[in-house]
Amino acid sequence: MAATLSLALASLLIASPASAQVSGCEPLQKLLQARQALVGKITAAQKAKRKMTPQEACSTFGTLVKNGNETVKFATANQDWCQIPGSFIDGLKADNQKVATFRGQACNAVKQQAAMQRRAQQQAQSANPFGGADSITSGAGGGLKVPRGAL
Repeated sequence: MAATLSLALASLLIASPASAQVSGCEPLQKLLQARQALVGKITAAQKAKRKMTPQEACSTFGTLVKNGNETVKFATANQDWCQIPGSFIDGLKADNQKVATFRGQACNAVKQQAAMQRRAQQQAQSANPFGGADSITSGAGGGLKVPRGAL
C-alpha cells in the first residue's frame, strides 16, 4: 500500500515544480506536501515493524482520504491552468479509493473493539446479579449470611 502511495506521490512531485510556477497553483503544492508527510508517517510505521493501532490507522487514513479529496478537487478544477496531466488525476483518484478502503477497515476495527469492550463491561456488571456488599454470596463461606446476636 505504501508503495502505491509513494509511486503516485513521486509522479506528482515530479510534475509539480512546473505547475507550481503558475500563479494560483501553490495550494496543490501544499496539499501534496501534506500528503507526502502522511504517507511518510505510514511508511515509517511499516519500516519500524510497528503496527498502528486501529485508532491511529483510522485517524491517519481518514486524514489522508480528506487530503486526497481536496487534492483531486483542486487538481480537477485547475487541470488546464496548472497543466496537470489527466493521468495524474486518475492515479490520485485510484489511490484515494484504496486509502478509503483501508480507512473503512481500520474504522470498522475501532467500532468492533469498542463494541467488544462495552459487552465485556456489561458482562462484568451482570456477572453477579445481586452485586454490591449485601450480596447473598458475600459471606465468609460464600453462602447466605445468618444474623448474629440474640434472637
